[in-house]
Amino acid sequence: MAAREDRAAGFSLRGNAPAPGAVPAKVPSFQSVYRQYFNFVWSSARRLGVEVDAMDDLVQEVFVVIHAKLETLERPEALRSWIYGVVRRTVSMHRRAKRTRTRAGLVAAAEDEAISPGPTPLERTELNAQLEVLASLLAGLEEPKREVFELIELEELTAPEVAEMLSIPLNTVYSRLRGARQAFEAALSRYNARKDGR
Repeated sequence: MAAREDRAAGFSLRGNAPAPGAVPAKVPSFQSVYRQYFNFVWSSARRLGVEVDAMDDLVQEVFVVIHAKLETLERPEALRSWIYGVVRRTVSMHRRAKRTRTRAGLVAAAEDEAISPGPTPLERTELNAQLEVLASLLAGLEEPKREVFELIELEELTAPEVAEMLSIPLNTVYSRLRGARQAFEAALSRYNARKDGR
């Protein structure tokens, strides 16, 4: 229980020392981190609103930071949380830079939608339609609630992991998740009612 409370309290590179007698976890190699977490980094950045045409550069930037700082990681057991923190900070810097470029007139504001691969064109069309509905329902949630909802429901993280990643109390995670689920269900019901012509 104490370990969960420590984890939920927040995470930094210079975290709490391991318990007496505990064997410290070994920091994995960059290659294994890249292989294991590439999809997680990509999907997290996409869900945080990074447009498709910027994804390759942003994901590369995230892994440059990970490569540079991986050896300083003192809590390898919290690697996933640490990586998510790197993604959030990188996306935040990306957004600031994009706003600056847009204000200066150097970039046009255009976003592409991700096309999910599928075995047939019909399946692709159906899947894309479902993804569009999901994206529109998620877009209707307040950002703090949406982030918690996506991490738990889509990324299948635990509430304590999310509390650590976002540096918020565990009870706040549960409160946001409950509110997000209620709002999502209500939005889904409204969508289904419109679709059925009621």
